[in-house]
Amino acid sequence: MKRLCIFIIFLMNYVLGFTQPEIIVPKPHQLKWHKAEMGAVFHYDLHVFDGIRYGQGNNRLNPIEDYNIFNPTNLNTDQWIAAAKAAGCKFAVLTATHETGFGLWQSDVNPYCLKAIKWRDGKGDLVRDFVNSCRKYGIQPGIYVGIRWNSLLGIHNFKVTGDGEFAANRQAWYKRFCEKMVEELCTRYGDLYMIWFDGGADDPRGDGPDVEPIVNKYQPNCLFYHNIDRADFRWGGSESGTVGYPCWSTFPVPCSHHKQVESQKKQIELLKQGDPEGKYWVPAMADSPLRGANGRHEWFWEPDDENNIYPLPTLMDMYEKSVGRNATLIIGLTPDPEGLLPAGDEQRLKEWGEEINRRFGTPLAETKGQKKSLTLNLNKKQPVNYCIIQEDIAKGERIRQYKIEAKIDGKWQTMCSGESVGNKRIESFEPIETTALRLTVTRSIALPDIINFSAYGVTLK
Repeated sequence: MKRLCIFIIFLMNYVLGFTQPEIIVPKPHQLKWHKAEMGAVFHYDLHVFDGIRYGQGNNRLNPIEDYNIFNPTNLNTDQWIAAAKAAGCKFAVLTATHETGFGLWQSDVNPYCLKAIKWRDGKGDLVRDFVNSCRKYGIQPGIYVGIRWNSLLGIHNFKVTGDGEFAANRQAWYKRFCEKMVEELCTRYGDLYMIWFDGGADDPRGDGPDVEPIVNKYQPNCLFYHNIDRADFRWGGSESGTVGYPCWSTFPVPCSHHKQVESQKKQIELLKQGDPEGKYWVPAMADSPLRGANGRHEWFWEPDDENNIYPLPTLMDMYEKSVGRNATLIIGLTPDPEGLLPAGDEQRLKEWGEEINRRFGTPLAETKGQKKSLTLNLNKKQPVNYCIIQEDIAKGERIRQYKIEAKIDGKWQTMCSGESVGNKRIESFEPIETTALRLTVTRSIALPDIINFSAYGVTLK
């Protein structure tokens, strides 16, 4: 009888045209991206040692002639990673090669690397030091590979300079060169959290190398970012460390820089907010350098930048508008010519992690449930000004609209409302005293699976 009833319901739905909406879900390795919430990227290259301010245009055009200026006399990657962990970072990424083309490992493919210099008698391997430090401190290691520009080889936006057969042969060689470097990095350092191609790896059917199959073969659980066909996450549309709201994890195409995204204006809007009807899971990244105050924006260490570290209130605003809007935040950190993260940067990261824990480490109360309405009883009247909502994104983003109410003098009053939730939504509102809060999902595409609804009374400094 039960089977007959199920068949009749199915038949009625088919005849009447009722269909269950498709729910897009993340791949298993993408769940690591959401769970991490915060990570760091460490930029290090030859020009850190030249004593002048970095200029991206010049750096892309002019090779650094004396590569023996690379000489970090007090290198300590343990200190780098410990500082990132103090801020709350769960992964860290190193620029194994950037726009100079210089490699920070013992490459058998790229002679322009640590083998070629006097530092550590040509035997240094900064990628190995970095990965070892990550594992020592329980941080997931990632590697950043810059192939879009190479000032030594004259590579500009993936293309070799010159024309005709000579240039065509060099272009084919450069593609193979990049593929072999990626194979080295994917096979020598154990399991990696991420391979990050800054500016992408372009189109493997055009000027770009065919690196995705290499990553898939040797690092099948690794996040891939990105080429013209695939991005396991997307840039959030700015380098402010924030994303727009609402911010959905779904996207209309499998790569954030796909040719089907017609206009730059549409692309930036999509990068910031995603698309709730998108058929691909491409969640958002928010990124920013730590040294971005007073009009500066420094991904690499520069002289006289010690006063340009973002103040703590700015970093907390960044956190709430990235992690609190369903994005993962990556903060850019800048080791100095000695090979250390500067003391001021280290201290600010410590303060940041402590403030995140102070605000959100201990909720007044929390609950969860697979239902459209959850009530949070506080047992007594208490001041509240923040709530956190999280849904089980392994089952997709189901919530489309919600509201949060507080019980004040026996009556429910709406404190805030919103759209996307995803991995984490941090809502703030004017402080109120209440005995209970209520989350109501007013629109969803399936039964919500809320794994955290919690309340906080935060004294803002």
